[in-house]
Amino acid sequence: MSGAGAPDAGRRAEVAANLAEVRARIAAACAAAGRDPGAVTLVAVTKTWPADDVRVLAGLGVLDVGENRDQEAAPKAAACEGLGLRWHFVGRLQTNKARSVASYAHAVHSVDTARLVAALQRGAERAQRRVGALVQVSLDGDTSRGGALPEDVAVLADLVAQASHLDLRGVMAVAPLQADPAEAFARLAEVAAAVRAAHPHASWLSAGMSADLEAAVAAGATHVRVGTALLGRRPPLG
Repeated sequence: MSGAGAPDAGRRAEVAANLAEVRARIAAACAAAGRDPGAVTLVAVTKTWPADDVRVLAGLGVLDVGENRDQEAAPKAAACEGLGLRWHFVGRLQTNKARSVASYAHAVHSVDTARLVAALQRGAERAQRRVGALVQVSLDGDTSRGGALPEDVAVLADLVAQASHLDLRGVMAVAPLQADPAEAFARLAEVAAAVRAAHPHASWLSAGMSADLEAAVAAGATHVRVGTALLGRRPPLG
């Protein structure tokens, strides 16, 4: 592995080529939907990949970085301090990890319980930071995989909006397994519209990954979370 100051040239070329393809896909999806590509933020999901890859992405202009596990994200954020990155926590978050995540994350996409809202608020207050929060929506009714039921989203959104150190950003979802992502994201867009009606500044709709970003963009996604298409198939966890 190369040092912090000199990422491997071959890896940089590989990631640059992948990034160009992903950006082209986003642009084509936006054109098909009649949207401005500038309205869609690419969040590079770097879980299991080293800090060197984050540095490569930063050098290519990708400053929004997503992570799923605090035990990996916290040291990676520290290692990449000074790059001007915006860290997005996109995985399931246990309340006992909220304090740590609130110390570095700019946005947590996976808020799905009142207990987690309270824990993030305490962590952000302790860190003297403001943290963005998105309510994760379960689109298949199986909350064991993360997410709140659509009928519970409004209450959670209100709780986030009332928290002194949290900023309600919007909603997030993952398309259910074996489901049509277009139909799933259309349902998410309806939930997002209801949240925006009550909280006009909650404009983020976080949806879409490597396999289904086009469907997400068509449904109005403002943030797409892409890992494999950018960085390749993930190495096994150590």
